[in-house]
Amino acid sequence: MKNTFGNNVSVTIFGESHGNAIGVVIDGIAPGVEVDREYINKLLELRRPSGAISTARREGDEFVIESGVFEGKTTGTPICILIPNEDTRSKDYSATRWLARPSHADYTANCKYHGYEDYRGGGHFSGRITAALVAAGGIIIPALNKKGIKIGTHIKKCAGVCDRDFSENIYDEIDSLYDKKIAVLDDSVADRMTDAITQAKKEGNSVGGVLETVVVGVNAGVGEPWFDTVEGLLSHALFSIPAIKGVEFGAGFSLSDMYGSEANDAFAYENDRVITKTNNSGGINGGITNGMPIVFRCAVRPTPTLSIEQNTIDMSKKENAVLMSKGRHDPCIVHRARIVVDCITALTICDMMTGRYGTDWLNSL
Repeated sequence: MKNTFGNNVSVTIFGESHGNAIGVVIDGIAPGVEVDREYINKLLELRRPSGAISTARREGDEFVIESGVFEGKTTGTPICILIPNEDTRSKDYSATRWLARPSHADYTANCKYHGYEDYRGGGHFSGRITAALVAAGGIIIPALNKKGIKIGTHIKKCAGVCDRDFSENIYDEIDSLYDKKIAVLDDSVADRMTDAITQAKKEGNSVGGVLETVVVGVNAGVGEPWFDTVEGLLSHALFSIPAIKGVEFGAGFSLSDMYGSEANDAFAYENDRVITKTNNSGGINGGITNGMPIVFRCAVRPTPTLSIEQNTIDMSKKENAVLMSKGRHDPCIVHRARIVVDCITALTICDMMTGRYGTDWLNSL
């Protein structure tokens, strides 16, 4: 089972939803990078459940940095972060052990691991593991910010309710998102999204949405032309997040309906800097950054655990069955997943930048 991502700066995740703890090992971080525990806590708080629109499971995420940090700075050796699991109710899953929850990994995990997998709460496949990725992002995002690179994700659409696009004031808008549980640019739509999620929950159902991410401050020339393209590496990382079922860059699939004259991004000089008049390519040409903002969107599926009956199979009896889930679950994960997207994007950008400029780049002047 491959649980490591990255070539120069890498992360390895471990743990299960109802195990003793989850965690992450970060390797390749330059020595001397400041580690702010309060900032890590802030990002973990953005991932935690929030009110009636989230799961009733409440984890404090009291993380412990076991290695790689001394006197508030990275040492250059592997950083290990442990996050205990405290609010588990494993008995919620014992009665349905052999019932394959629709659109979960229960059936495929059973096929791969022959029944030895930890099934409680989804085990190693659970979104709970993303807390470890967020903890890692809590170290890398501030380091990227000091290098002039900023990452922000907003809820472009949730339950059919749409947010506005990023404006020319993009740097300030990115900063503002980190202070919001419902990360939207137009605050007036937050209540409408919340109401739609609440209504789905009342019906025993769930909803999904679209997250839009922008990365600014990455210079031109980063990336590779074939298998390690910027789109390829980001997509590889993003698809590891549970519930992400689609990724598009720039104008994405709408490019297929355009003429070439509409789709092409015209180049121009502006204050001795090369820009493009439009950004339909999402800041990437030939797999390599062109200096414009990197823009992509992720499709987040509705949470597959529902409070209504679903048809399924009993894997032990090898017969059809009906499932009524009784565990705690989210009617929507879009608002919680956005900080996970930020963090895994930061990990990928950091890996690409250190691949081009060396691992000490992250703490160089």
